[in-house]
Amino acid sequence: MKNYMRIEFKISDENVFLYSIKNDMKTFECNISNNEINCNVYYDFNEKPLSLKSDIKRNDTVKVILMPFRIELWVNSVLKDEEWPAGNCLFTKEDEIKSNISISVSEHPYAKKIQPAVIGTFENANGWKPEENVFVGDCMPYVCDNRYHVLYLKDRHHHRSKWGNGAHQWEHISTHDFKTWEIHPMAIEITESYEGSICTGSWIKKDNTDYLFYTVRMADNSPAPIRRSISKDGYHFDKDNDFSIILSKKYNAKSARDPKVILADDCLYHMFLTTSLEAEQKGCLAHLISKDLYKWEETENPIYISDSSEQPECPDYIKYNGYYYLIFSLRGRAHYMISQKPLDGWIMPENPIIPCDLVPKGAVWNDKIIFTGFKPINAYAGTMTFAAAVNDENGILIFE
Repeated sequence: MKNYMRIEFKISDENVFLYSIKNDMKTFECNISNNEINCNVYYDFNEKPLSLKSDIKRNDTVKVILMPFRIELWVNSVLKDEEWPAGNCLFTKEDEIKSNISISVSEHPYAKKIQPAVIGTFENANGWKPEENVFVGDCMPYVCDNRYHVLYLKDRHHHRSKWGNGAHQWEHISTHDFKTWEIHPMAIEITESYEGSICTGSWIKKDNTDYLFYTVRMADNSPAPIRRSISKDGYHFDKDNDFSIILSKKYNAKSARDPKVILADDCLYHMFLTTSLEAEQKGCLAHLISKDLYKWEETENPIYISDSSEQPECPDYIKYNGYYYLIFSLRGRAHYMISQKPLDGWIMPENPIIPCDLVPKGAVWNDKIIFTGFKPINAYAGTMTFAAAVNDENGILIFE
């Protein structure tokens, strides 16, 4: 159990203000007007505050909870907005808040709750998003025991959270029939202030253990480490704090992201990772190999090199009906390449586009490749989308 900070008040008037100033600098403020609340919290990490917003009305009860890794705005016991800080909060519990209403500042007890494997259900994930102001970003499908799982980036502010770092976290849903979907506990959450965002990655199972591989976009723009989380049941994941890899200086380690991990036909584990070759200034998919998912070595050459500086994003790899598919997205549109060999000989077909909105990835389910992507709403992130495909005798994908 840890104690953080909670600021509480009740809206008694249509025009409410509260603010705190220390050393001639604002540290915290809330303004309520036109049935909207806007709270700004200031940190030494960035001169711009983190903002929390919600609709509001008279007699509503408001709670602002300040933790080192997350801040929350609650209205009438409903979570309305979140942000993810870095650095030190300039406001402390002892600071005076000036206001025209009564305010309570107290300690907030916090302990992570262990949730059941299934915390809810809903029907039809096509066109779905989890809440009014919560959106679906990059999706990472995975099939196990004929159950189709989708890990997806939870997005709050269209990639603008945490001063533009995104502050994405991995949510988890699954289905056995593509009608009824189960909602599972969050797979990977931001728990440290240095985590700017949990970037896209992949899921792989070894023996009786499930592994999620991802990179962490660092809030201070330092090289992004490859990390992993581990589970024994496929629903409750814990970060492996002893595992961390930084790409060599041959690559742009700051931009490293989206690791796809597979067990190839050579019985070795292979990782494909979005980045750039520093000397050539070309985007690429770095290639790493492991015997055990613990120790990884870079291969001499990437598995794919772009013709330009554009980085191939969200790599995917699928073995299906005698062919191998290497997939990546350029400007959000997924392209696929075909080979009859597992790790080379890639050929891009005449029409390589996967028609599933933005950055789709796929998994084989019921003898088809089911791709999952997202349709943006105004900016990054939006609603979940799907596309199904089979292949012809030449490996060309045919979409339904």
